[in-house]
Amino acid sequence: MREGRWRRVTRGSWQSAAVTAVALAWARCWGARAAYDEEAGLFVCAGMRGGYARGGTTYGGAYLTGNPRPGRGVLRHEAVHAEQWARHGLGFGPRYLLEELRRPGARNRFEVEAGLRDGGYGDPPPG
Repeated sequence: MREGRWRRVTRGSWQSAAVTAVALAWARCWGARAAYDEEAGLFVCAGMRGGYARGGTTYGGAYLTGNPRPGRGVLRHEAVHAEQWARHGLGFGPRYLLEELRRPGARNRFEVEAGLRDGGYGDPPPG
């Protein structure tokens, strides 16, 4: 794999690189076809039989989904989650889960930051 592509996918974070490597192996176990998406700077692991949450989940720089062709909006949204992984490192997973328990779905601050409409949540809830 080209060094520049891996660096872009992981946003230069060794922690994101570790999470991405595990996610790619996990996706392969679930039958994904992994391809690099230049615009989003992500590995898109599409066509999975399971092993992801909601419509798809980003771990590090890998987006895991059952959708055979996710749209540009979704990939923009997931690229922000890849940035969050790089920024927060291994602590992002627990932080996200805690936030999801406190403010589920469209109220989750990480989802809001990633763009609710692009992520398929529609408009933000009032208040």
